[in-house]
Amino acid sequence: MSDQPLPKFEIPKINLPQPKSGKTKRLFRLLILVILISSIFGFLAGIISGSYFYLGIKNYLQKLNIELPETKIIEKETVKEYIPQTSQEEAIVKVVENVSPAVVSVVVTKNIEEYYFTPFGEFPFEKRIEKKEIGGGTGFIVTSDGMILTNKHVVLDTEADYTVLTNDGRKFPAKVLAKDPVQDLAIIEVEGEKFPIVKLGDSSNLQIGQTVIAIGNALGEFQNTVSVGVISGLGRTITASGGGIIEILEDVIQTDAAINRGNSGGPLLNLKGEVIGINTAMSIEGENIGFAIPVNKAKRAIEQVKTLGKIVYPFLGIRYILITEKIQEENNLPVDYGAWVIRGDEPGESAIFPGSAAEKVGLKENDIVLEFNHEKITLENSLAKIIMKYNPGDEVVLKILREGKEKIFEVTLGERSE
Repeated sequence: MSDQPLPKFEIPKINLPQPKSGKTKRLFRLLILVILISSIFGFLAGIISGSYFYLGIKNYLQKLNIELPETKIIEKETVKEYIPQTSQEEAIVKVVENVSPAVVSVVVTKNIEEYYFTPFGEFPFEKRIEKKEIGGGTGFIVTSDGMILTNKHVVLDTEADYTVLTNDGRKFPAKVLAKDPVQDLAIIEVEGEKFPIVKLGDSSNLQIGQTVIAIGNALGEFQNTVSVGVISGLGRTITASGGGIIEILEDVIQTDAAINRGNSGGPLLNLKGEVIGINTAMSIEGENIGFAIPVNKAKRAIEQVKTLGKIVYPFLGIRYILITEKIQEENNLPVDYGAWVIRGDEPGESAIFPGSAAEKVGLKENDIVLEFNHEKITLENSLAKIIMKYNPGDEVVLKILREGKEKIFEVTLGERSE
């Protein structure tokens, strides 16, 4: 095929007719205006008819129980709402969303004396008093008028000031209403109304392996941190220290949900969003071993503060240790159960408290309390656990073993308060 030049074509020019007279010009402009208006109305009609058609399709799909995905526009970007992948995940997300507004951070501040070096002053050191943050914890709102439950060791310092930070960034000065003399619990209060509140659950029927959620002010820095785990154990007895006190806590919940420093006083929740425990301690030696006070123990404290303005417990007035087979063998005791009345290790810690109910009825050192109101005292059913069922002023019957003989004492319980 030979290389031949391509044929040339000329594109004919098209001349639009130009209006010649004034009348023709006006008709031409009117025609252009009609075309423009028709285009605008056509565009609007398309939008309206499209929306109507979309709504019709949406209503029809809803009748078939088919939902179109909702969209949210954030900074000109279309983002789909997050859809939980499992029913458990959905429950956790919902619990956190619902409960977090009622979980607060408790900030502890105090006037601290500090000395500064001043080489050009009259004295080489100058004393200054500055208010500093010395600690913190967590709490949760239990009444809409601002009553908050937290740990006693969080608000133990009587010279400190306490501030509550809500989840939405508000600050409130807090007043300590009552400290529980037995449990690591305290009630504080902020002024206000219509606060969001938590729902208290029932801790009497918990199961090992049950999923739980902990919310708290982790490390005193990360507000409303969420951790998830299971109940690892029930009915634990631990020795907890913090805030300058050492306490033996009985019948507490063990969980592997992370409870870090600053989580103290925060809620432990079930998947229904109910508080079933108050986070209170963690194991320093182990990993993922935390403890919470069952919420049923806190309900009593809350009601007493509402009605009495304080937290009180029945008080027998004895120092004792629970007898086990090992203690029986080491001390040549006649029984392997009961509460053995003995004095404390420190000077002045007598076995019987002066003026107590125990002193009034004649209990003595080395007595063994076998039964409290017909309940046998054992390691699992301790005297402390049994006496919590009663109130100051209640009359109870004690079965005592003294010098190999059983005796019965009728006792009116005293009052133990903060």
